[in-house]
Amino acid sequence: MRTVELLLDEVADLAVREAWRRLAEAGLPSQARHRAPTNSPHLTLAACPELTAPIRWELAEVAAVLPLPVRFNGVVRFERPTSVLAWALDLDSELAGLHRRVWEAVASDSPPETLNPFHEPGRWNPHVTLGRTRRAGAFAGRRVPELLPAPPLSVRLIALRSYDTETGALEMLEPRP
Repeated sequence: MRTVELLLDEVADLAVREAWRRLAEAGLPSQARHRAPTNSPHLTLAACPELTAPIRWELAEVAAVLPLPVRFNGVVRFERPTSVLAWALDLDSELAGLHRRVWEAVASDSPPETLNPFHEPGRWNPHVTLGRTRRAGAFAGRRVPELLPAPPLSVRLIALRSYDTETGALEMLEPRP
């Protein structure tokens, strides 16, 4: 699978990494434990089996609108097949529009059964993961928000990239010249 992700500006990136560090020091699941050089704070928009030429064409248009200002709006927990702790982002009209464009791009040239329904517009919850584990309820009942630094008030989403889950390769998705 190929993800489509947005990277954060330097201030937000450092704040997320500080949250990762604090969770790890407290013995909680943290993205800091993922030592791969490809591990960096990001916002996942969608995933698809491959980035075909039509998908790439549309993603180049999306990359051209960056940077995009957004705001964190607090801590959120998800219990899917995994327990996830994250900082949520406000889903304003600009971020929703950008996400819809990415979704429509990947959906236009991918078999529907290969797309993650949690990424579908209307179901997608924009967030930056702080910690994840297969242990159900890992973050429930804990005073986790008190461990975390305050997220920056304003954030800029500055670059579009793709991660290949099979090869581990990263690719920056640039606007057309």
